[in-house]
Amino acid sequence: MVGSGAAGVMTAHGLRRRGFTGRIALIGDEPAHTYDRPPLSKQVLTGEWPASKARLLPAERLDGLEVEFAAARAEALEPAARSVITADGGRHAYDALVIATGVRPRRLSWSTQDCHVLRTLADAEGLRAAMRPGTRLAIVGCGLLGLEVAASARRLGLAVTVIETLETPLADRLGAPVAKRLLGLHRDRGVEFRLGATVEAREPGLLRLADRSEVAADEVLIAIGCEPNVDWLDGTGLADADGVACDEFCRAAPGIWAAGDVARWHHPSLGRGIRVEHRMNAAEQAAGVAADILGEGEPYAPILFFWTDHHEVKIQAWGVIPPQVEPELAEGDLDGESFVVTFAEPTDRRLVAAVGWNSARAMSAYRAEIAATRR
Repeated sequence: MVGSGAAGVMTAHGLRRRGFTGRIALIGDEPAHTYDRPPLSKQVLTGEWPASKARLLPAERLDGLEVEFAAARAEALEPAARSVITADGGRHAYDALVIATGVRPRRLSWSTQDCHVLRTLADAEGLRAAMRPGTRLAIVGCGLLGLEVAASARRLGLAVTVIETLETPLADRLGAPVAKRLLGLHRDRGVEFRLGATVEAREPGLLRLADRSEVAADEVLIAIGCEPNVDWLDGTGLADADGVACDEFCRAAPGIWAAGDVARWHHPSLGRGIRVEHRMNAAEQAAGVAADILGEGEPYAPILFFWTDHHEVKIQAWGVIPPQVEPELAEGDLDGESFVVTFAEPTDRRLVAAVGWNSARAMSAYRAEIAATRR
């Protein structure tokens, strides 16, 4: 496996769980290769958890996988020779290769060295050190990660401003009513928003916007999404700007699979290629890849799922929201403490997605209904 995050480690776990006794090597360019990423924007960032509590697997379970770790960055792939070349000059032969190199944060042309991103444990530790009470934090990007950090920063006593080019962010991910409620929750907790705004420059103590207004900023977090780590695959024909192309079994080429954030596979139920940057998908896809390596695979067709935590609210979503489809209130009150909204396919009214606000127990029924009505 090339990539030592969730997809790589959980592929190794899946292989061992299915009885594989051969050699497993894991190549990764981070020294702390066993941590989980979701706590970085929440428990680790606020100091509620030490980094050691964010382990991907307990130490004894990781040791039990009997994996050989190579702390090195993959630099090239030679499919004909079945070898991975690493930056330290190493050549790693394989019978089966899993590409699990994940993604890296996008940056902006004006971003300076003092601007933060959040992907790795080192990123989280650097941002945590800067999050002192009273600090003015500007977050560029109003996605789920940016808002999770906003919640953590407000908890620590920072002044937070979120800047976003879109006027109605997150409507495509959550539906417009839920997105509006989420932004309202953050406003109620003291987060300021500059929507429909573009940053042009970083200057000492501030960000200058395209309309010539300014946002005070002692610290800046850029949270505008990620791009796949595929540079090392140049010349192989396996990848492009949207990841590693795979079939429904997550096979990219003979003897090569991809899993996790970097994989763009053909989803049989959706009928198209899709790439998903969510922790749950990384684990499930890794398990599917492990099974296929051992000749026990099936087409990988999950009901997509993600969750996100903000202040005292947990949002969960099953399925894929069709474009330009309005949600229907299924349970609760949009202004209440908990509710569920659903999305139906316009042509035949099949339930295809559901979003729950503090409704974890209720959401299992909607997942079952989505599964039952899939084609």
